[in-house]
Amino acid sequence: MNSIDIKSIKEEIFKTLKLAYPVIIGQLGIIMMGVVDSIMVGQLGSVPLAAASLGNSLIFLILIIGIGCSIVVSPIIAILVGGKRYSECGTYFRQSLLVNVVLSIVMIGIILLGVNFIHYLNQPPEVIELAIVFMSIVGLSAFPLMVYQTYKQFIEGFSIVKPAMIIAVLANIINAFANWVLIFGKFGFPELGIAGSAWATFASRVFMALAIMFYVMRNEKFKQYDVNFHFRGLDFPIIKKILSLGLPSGFQYFFEVGAFTFAVIMIGWIGANELAAHQIAINLASISFMAVLGISQAASIRVGNAMGERSVSKIRKAGFTGIFLGATIMSLAGLTFILLNNFLPTLYIDDEAVISIASRLIIIAALFQLSDGTQAVGIGVLRGLTDVKGPTIITFIAYWVVSLPIAYLLAFNFDLGVDGVWIGLLIGLTASAILLTLRFNYKSKHIIHI
Repeated sequence: MNSIDIKSIKEEIFKTLKLAYPVIIGQLGIIMMGVVDSIMVGQLGSVPLAAASLGNSLIFLILIIGIGCSIVVSPIIAILVGGKRYSECGTYFRQSLLVNVVLSIVMIGIILLGVNFIHYLNQPPEVIELAIVFMSIVGLSAFPLMVYQTYKQFIEGFSIVKPAMIIAVLANIINAFANWVLIFGKFGFPELGIAGSAWATFASRVFMALAIMFYVMRNEKFKQYDVNFHFRGLDFPIIKKILSLGLPSGFQYFFEVGAFTFAVIMIGWIGANELAAHQIAINLASISFMAVLGISQAASIRVGNAMGERSVSKIRKAGFTGIFLGATIMSLAGLTFILLNNFLPTLYIDDEAVISIASRLIIIAALFQLSDGTQAVGIGVLRGLTDVKGPTIITFIAYWVVSLPIAYLLAFNFDLGVDGVWIGLLIGLTASAILLTLRFNYKSKHIIHI
């Protein structure tokens, strides 16, 4: 490789990281809400912590379809910007806002209806009782969350990523304070327990939606695109385009998150201590995943820009740079987990049985960091190519054909318990990483029209 190539790759790494670091901080701010929730709810005991784990998993299983649908706005806008097709950006924004608001209402209905059926998941009764309370409140936050996502993804398509970072950090502070006040009954508020944590999540998401709307609507750069919260009519071809890209993207995440949610259900069959330990380990794994998700979104924007410029060499350089950065960051996270596996669970709970189980799961989490990082960025760079149907099939096969059957066999037939479930997840993530990377290598050799 000559010096010009090395210089070009270094420039691409710098541009990707410049885009990624505010997204990483913003994503970490959001996931830290879950960490804070778990730490504070963990002080109430293993049953409330297990209920929060179950409730969050089931709600996220629904929300992720809407979030996945909203994410496609960024690469679409990036392609339009790369091709200097600025006049189309406002139309895509308004139609995506309409789609996302409707999706949020549908998701709220599904969540509120779905709580009536979680008794059939064969979980401990005391866990189910608290999970229903938690889900009924947090489910309402789907509306502000989807409004926030619409505005966030729109401006990130223009490579403007710092406002969402700042908002996420502020929302994290609000969430932590509201948790402390509402869970434990401070400043004259009633002691709400796990319900207090749910209301804190709702309040922080309302703040996020209002804050980003205020920023975008007041910014002169975006006024030409008519970014107020209103609807001017239906553009069915664009709605169809958004849904044709967004729904498969949402189901990519659904198949992955669904696998992890079903893993929670299987672990619930084993016991409450195992479920609480899983919540601790998955919280920690989510922190590193949010970091690599920032790389994924940045690489998606870079690939989208290159798509708009119709440059195959730039597309491949942007994509493989993102995959390399994701794998590197997650390898470092895995090393950290190995070194601190016994210490990290003590930040959540003082139950020795739960800590012992969680420390083992953190080692397995360390092993799947490389695969998790590679597959996360793989999905992102393929989305930048507007390639969503193939990755949807890949994620379904990796998690539901490969991962979950192996997890069940190892857990219950080979008596590995919760460790077997996590080994199954490791195998699924590895299969997804390999297949997605191979697909990008093939698809990036051809220009796709939008």
